Amino acid sequence: MIDRYLLRYFLAVIDHGNFSRAAEQCNVSQPTLSVGIAKLERTLGRPLFHRTNRRVELTPAGAHFAVHARRIEAEFNLAEAAVAGQPARRTVRLGVLATMPTAQLAAIVAARGAGDEQVEIVEGRERDLLDRLARGRIDAALTLLRADNDRYAREPLWQEGYGLALPQAHPLAGEAVIAAEALADNVMIVRRNCEVLAETSHHFTTRGVRPFFAARTTNDDRALALVAAGLGVTVMPDRHAAPGVVRARLAGFDHVREMGLLYAAHADPADLGESAVVRAVRAVA
Repeated sequence: MIDRYLLRYFLAVIDHGNFSRAAEQCNVSQPTLSVGIAKLERTLGRPLFHRTNRRVELTPAGAHFAVHARRIEAEFNLAEAAVAGQPARRTVRLGVLATMPTAQLAAIVAARGAGDEQVEIVEGRERDLLDRLARGRIDAALTLLRADNDRYAREPLWQEGYGLALPQAHPLAGEAVIAAEALADNVMIVRRNCEVLAETSHHFTTRGVRPFFAARTTNDDRALALVAAGLGVTVMPDRHAAPGVVRARLAGFDHVREMGLLYAAHADPADLGESAVVRAVRAVA
């Protein structure tokens, strides 16, 4: 029989990535937590973590056990609420791709309405979100859907291309389609978190365009603000917009991203799909 406190120790290590922070969350000393994890591993007969000086990673057995541990802990919480005569308050942990427009995320939060459901928004790059899904640290991720990733249940929501973002006063702001060559003397802003950054660079360099880079940023809102201020132009997904910024197609740049939901292994897509926040994601998509 596995004691509940051992499950909490185990999940805390997953959530915090190391033993010291997990011990703080559980209000125990690190040696106490380490002894508990060792006891859990003896009980299960398998190592659950690879321990290194820098971080703690799940073993294959640990990743498999994490799916069940999440479900068990959730059921414990529901049972405690029921016995106490309190309505169970659900928490949905939603990962969100960092390159999704802030306005769209805000619309999702607003569309979920008032209710007992809690939502935890976890922003990250594509790789970060996949890692959190694998660890069971989020229930679903609103992210890129890749054809070569069939590990998780998925729900496609929308597709969008990539285009230019130009200052409103740019000489080419009235054009619907602009060739890379027409931007040869332009200053550019690099979105370092762009999923097609390498493809964007290749598109320009193969056409003999090697612009000066005035800024490099991982913050899309900042990139848009710099474009609006006239610092330069950039390439970004079509749904991004801001006052003072004009969007146009980049001729010959036909890359498209598919966005949707990936559901963690511990989550039931049918059940989670009825949550307020997932319904809001669909409505805003």
